[in-house]
Amino acid sequence: MLKITRRTLLATALAGACFVPQAHAETTLNALFMAQAAYSESDVREMTERFTEANPDIKVNLEFVPYEGLHDKTVLAQGSGGGYDIVLFDVIWPAEYATNGVLVDVSDRITGAMKDEVLPGAWTTVQYQDKYYGMPWILDTKYLFYNKEMLEKAGIANPPTTWDELAEQAKILKEKGIVEHPIAWSWAQAEAAICDYTTLVSAYDGAFLDAEGKPAFQSGGGLSALEYMANSYESGLTNPNSKEFLEEDVRNVFQNGEAAFALNWTYMYNLANSSEDSKVAGKVGVVAAPGIEGKSEVSAVNGSMGLGIPATSENVDEAWKYIVYMTSQDVQDKYAKGSLPIWASSYEDEAVTSGQEELIAAAGKGLAAMYPRPTTPRYQELSAALQQAIQETLLGQSSAEDALRSAVENSGL
Repeated sequence: MLKITRRTLLATALAGACFVPQAHAETTLNALFMAQAAYSESDVREMTERFTEANPDIKVNLEFVPYEGLHDKTVLAQGSGGGYDIVLFDVIWPAEYATNGVLVDVSDRITGAMKDEVLPGAWTTVQYQDKYYGMPWILDTKYLFYNKEMLEKAGIANPPTTWDELAEQAKILKEKGIVEHPIAWSWAQAEAAICDYTTLVSAYDGAFLDAEGKPAFQSGGGLSALEYMANSYESGLTNPNSKEFLEEDVRNVFQNGEAAFALNWTYMYNLANSSEDSKVAGKVGVVAAPGIEGKSEVSAVNGSMGLGIPATSENVDEAWKYIVYMTSQDVQDKYAKGSLPIWASSYEDEAVTSGQEELIAAAGKGLAAMYPRPTTPRYQELSAALQQAIQETLLGQSSAEDALRSAVENSGL
């Protein structure tokens, strides 16, 4: 009879351990997102959790920063030779990122079906010189939101269709004591102010650059746009704190019932119209931003964003798999209350449109009129110069004309 000792059992166990199959190595992705507007942080975490459940060999670390930190975080990570595998980027950055090799060219990964089924305008978000540097994810522009109850109290039957009419209606609301400062904007010295300014530039049929790529915003529609901002501010029709507001500040002021009008992104519609902490829930209207008589019917800025892969990523295949999932029609349709889908057929789905028919009607006009901020590798310098010009004008430190002339000198163009 075979005698089994403790030593024999231990030896057998150790020998068996040598033949245990090794688990598949887990890939960890680091992703950089925005904690501001569009999809909420909880939305992104839910999306990611579903992705990792379906792909247990991939782990995704999420980092959220304010919009103002996205660009510098992405660029600085490149300089350190590592950092992120997926980054959210604004429509204004592909020129710079492509020129400096920041993002991976994914043109050969984009299928014919993707190109056919995604709204054509969405591709401009990730494209530079006929190459694609990611997938469009957030399709957005700024809309004019209004408080239906306030307008009704003032005897105003319909929201404004021109910017001059907006000023006229705001004056009526102020004079009748319905609201002290009827309009809220995001005019802090940040990119938010450039988005509002661009909306007005598009209304006035202006231009940022001429055919040779030289500044053109210091005259014509660019000058008229800044003069409109200054006049609205000086008249008291605009909330004086707008010069310090970002988009979330505008949303809070509007949903607290302290503004009749507000210019903001898509995400504000459902939050202000249905959130428990909104004092104006059920009273929120939305239309495409107005135009200028004889120049435009509506106005809009291209505020779309994409998901791309930094060139330093060592996990390009896994990162692309995550991006394809996050931008997929199924995921976007499920979270359409936070950001409207990039997929054309989504707008035929009642699950997407139900409860936000008014918003989608406004989007039909606004998205078609989206006006681009300048496409230039020097965009950051140009934006900073314009932000300063807007602040100086609002604070009365300079005329609109002088401020824009200085912006030209400081733009680096």
